[in-house]
Amino acid sequence: MDSLTIPEKCGVILLPDTVLFPHGAMPLHIFENRYREMVTEALEGDCMFCVGNLLGADSFNPEDHAAKVGTIGLIRASRESPDGTSNLVLHGVFRVHFDEWFDDKPYPVAAIRPLIDTTITGEEEEDYLVLLRAAVNMALKKFPTQVSDQVHELLDRADDAATSADAIAQQFIHDPNDRQRLLETGEVRQRLDFVITFLQKAGLRADEDDNDSDIPF
Repeated sequence: MDSLTIPEKCGVILLPDTVLFPHGAMPLHIFENRYREMVTEALEGDCMFCVGNLLGADSFNPEDHAAKVGTIGLIRASRESPDGTSNLVLHGVFRVHFDEWFDDKPYPVAAIRPLIDTTITGEEEEDYLVLLRAAVNMALKKFPTQVSDQVHELLDRADDAATSADAIAQQFIHDPNDRQRLLETGEVRQRLDFVITFLQKAGLRADEDDNDSDIPF
């Protein structure tokens, strides 16, 4: 991903309660005419467009109804159906801020600015990765070993703690408000703390559910 050039202006698909994290994958069914045109133009160009979280009902007025931060993604696979709709997989690349919206296309277009993560020391990185893996084990201890192995393989492919946090958030955190808050958090430590705490609480809830099931009625 380091060799990709982030454009200064990009098409945006706006969807309610939808957040894509960098390094995450999102399947999309493209059926609206305006987004079909956006995907066609993206495929003819850099194969990139953004995903924005629609906070209101009007996707034609993004200035007032779209979250300020989204993710630019790269089309990894696309298959068009005979009726003109298409199914594709978008791979998240980078957090971006939507600085300005334009109406020169039938689909939303924004001037975008990449958001840079804070840095952490190498020692912190190692400590956080240990904590993150332990929290994953805690959250998945009731699941089949195959599931845990797949998640750890995902962490093995991550380059650093920040990437690991995003990859886990994409898979485990489903509340759209939490997802948007994490996407807008540039402080890597805060993102890692949130994800680790979330996984630990999930593991504790699973233990409590088991204990409750043992109570005779």
